[in-house]
Amino acid sequence: MESILSGSSRIAFGENGRLLFRDFLAGQRFSSIFVLTDSNTRVHCLPVFGAQFPEAGKWTILEIPAGEAHKNITTCLTLWQQLSGKGADRQSLLVNLGGGVVTDLGGFVASTYQRGIAFVNIPTTLLSMVDASVGGKTGVDLGLLKNQIGVIQDPELVLIDSGYLNTLEERQLRSGFAEMLKHGLILEKPYWDALKNTTNFRSLQEHIHTSVILKNNVVLEDPRESGLRKILNFGHTLGHAIESFYLGKGEGLSLLHGEAIAAGMVMESYLSVQHAGLSTSECDEIKSVMLRFFPRVPFPEADREAILELLRFDKKNSAGSVRFALLQRIGKACTHQEVTRESLRGAFEYYAD
Repeated sequence: MESILSGSSRIAFGENGRLLFRDFLAGQRFSSIFVLTDSNTRVHCLPVFGAQFPEAGKWTILEIPAGEAHKNITTCLTLWQQLSGKGADRQSLLVNLGGGVVTDLGGFVASTYQRGIAFVNIPTTLLSMVDASVGGKTGVDLGLLKNQIGVIQDPELVLIDSGYLNTLEERQLRSGFAEMLKHGLILEKPYWDALKNTTNFRSLQEHIHTSVILKNNVVLEDPRESGLRKILNFGHTLGHAIESFYLGKGEGLSLLHGEAIAAGMVMESYLSVQHAGLSTSECDEIKSVMLRFFPRVPFPEADREAILELLRFDKKNSAGSVRFALLQRIGKACTHQEVTRESLRGAFEYYAD
């Protein structure tokens, strides 16, 4: 697959990506190289990485605990101290090997350590390949609030190797698949139509490439998220609130990102009927497809109210008003849509029915 230029970085795939990474390393004179993993990717992905790049045996491995609960400034502080203690300087390189938590957090750590060192992202989950790999967003959560602290900074290179998908359980694959479905819904109906009949989540290489292209086209037009890029938030206003709410319930009860976003997309499709002109038939189609791939999440009344309260912290808010990216039709999205509290409660009812 051909590599893709994204801002100041290049997104490369498979063997071609591995060759570009070797050329990149040969063309630079890094004083030291660090590899950031979490406790899962160190066990399952680092051996694969080490087999592909034997020279990595001489690099310094950094490890953080796995899970969204550790995507916070405390983890960053630990890593900054480790980098400093191990002699990292402005000519060092940080390689982020992991899912979205590792690439988001690692990118933020690199972008702020000594006012910025070079970093490379190697996403190892489907979610991070089709979402976190594109657009240069880095950051951490603030308490239960998703991605409240961060900067936009492109990595030097993104290497997408679908071989890492073999290390994932199907639940994790489905989580990433939700973002791919979103790309079809907001940008390209034929892509949605192709994805909705998927039966094998381990044979998505061509679709991964398509998702990266679709998201990258949006990011290139609006790199700072001042306009068009906000369509990528479809499903995420309610979805992030749902994810944050369940994160507060503890690791055993939390939802994966894609599971929360799938529920959010069903609800925001309902809001799209109420406020953006989406047809009822397309709304029902979206609901049917999402519930085929993702089990329905129960939302008791008290939970619904708590989730709605979290909406006031959403980064897209303006003058205290919650704004949504909604669908005008499958393949066409709009942004900056204000919805009523009554519609929000109706969205939960629609999802539950």
